[in-house]
Order: sequence, then C-alpha cells, then structure tokens
Amino acid sequence: MEKQEKMKIAINGGIGFGAKLNAKQLVAISKYMEEDEELELTTFQQLYVEVPADKEKEVIEEFTKVGLACYPVGNFVKSLRTCNFCKGEEAEGMPVAKELNRRIAGKPVPVTLKAAYTGCAVGCGEPMLSDIGVMKNRDRFNLYVGGKAKGKDAEVGSLLLENLSSEELYEAVEKIITGYAETGKKRETFYKYTKRIGRLHLIE
Repeated sequence: MEKQEKMKIAINGGIGFGAKLNAKQLVAISKYMEEDEELELTTFQQLYVEVPADKEKEVIEEFTKVGLACYPVGNFVKSLRTCNFCKGEEAEGMPVAKELNRRIAGKPVPVTLKAAYTGCAVGCGEPMLSDIGVMKNRDRFNLYVGGKAKGKDAEVGSLLLENLSSEELYEAVEKIITGYAETGKKRETFYKYTKRIGRLHLIE
C-alpha cells in the first residue's frame, strides 16, 4: 500500500493562562496519531502534529472548532510566547497579546522568527531572549529586539522603544517584521539581520 503523504503543522491552545489543552482538543489531536506515535513539544508553546497533506484544510477546520490555533511550520513568525498571566487577563494585557499574535503569527520571513510577550517585569515569557520581545509596564509597553538564547554568542535583547501604546506597539512590530521579510538575506537570522542593519534602522 502506498504510504500517505503527511505534512507537519504547529498547534496550541491559543494564548491563554499558560500553555494548556482541554479534553476535546486532546481527542481531536489523537485522531491523527498512531498508538506508538509521540508529539513534539517545542520551546515556543507549540505541538508539532503530522496530518494527511491532502486533508490539511479539513484538519485545520476541525482543530479550530475545538479551540486549537494552527500555524505553519518552517520559516515563519512563530506564535507569540507568553507568560502565565498570573494577575488576570486585563491586568497582564492579554487582549494586547492576543491581538499582536493575530497580526504577526504565521507571516513568512527569511528564517523562523520568535516573538515573546510578558505582562510584567518578571519576564516569565522570556522576551529578553527572543528575536522580538514585549514587556508590559503598567498600561504601556517596552519593545526589545535582538535577543539570542543559545550559542556562544548568546545575548540579551536590547531596548528599542519604550512607553508605547498598544497601537504604537502593533505598528512598530509589524514594521520590523515587514522590513525583515523584505530585506533580510536568505537564511539570515533576525539576530544577524539586526546586527547587519543596526537596530535603530529597524523602524525607519
């Protein structure tokens, strides 16, 4: 029998109070797994699931109905990594995190780009170690760029803009990602891109 072609998609339970899945979501996922198959959990709060390539649209619709968010795998902007929002949705800026994720996740870029958001200065979402990091400060937002978590040249991200409103934040992040998508070299990481053009040129 000819082996069915499969493709990998990234899924999670959406942005909420930590990385959680409910029973309905687990049942939906298990339909596409063999008994001895394992799920790959990434460091960015996503699960990689292999589904039939010819049923991609149907599977995504099925997953979406049970509240799973689906994203492409490869050189795209990852879904927003978040903290656990320990003080509550409004206090930690959950609506802003959700809207930012909606605007940027899944956009094509030269190399996978990781963005993170945290609702307070503790930084549980690790914004300082991501390509693009957002830290909420009262009712405003600080934007960091150029973090690198691994390697001998690992580096903490640097502050690019501070005291932004939510709309200013969306505009700045979208502008940065668009610039990277359009002018980044093939296989050039965002970290290297930032070093090459200079972080202040990211928002010109």
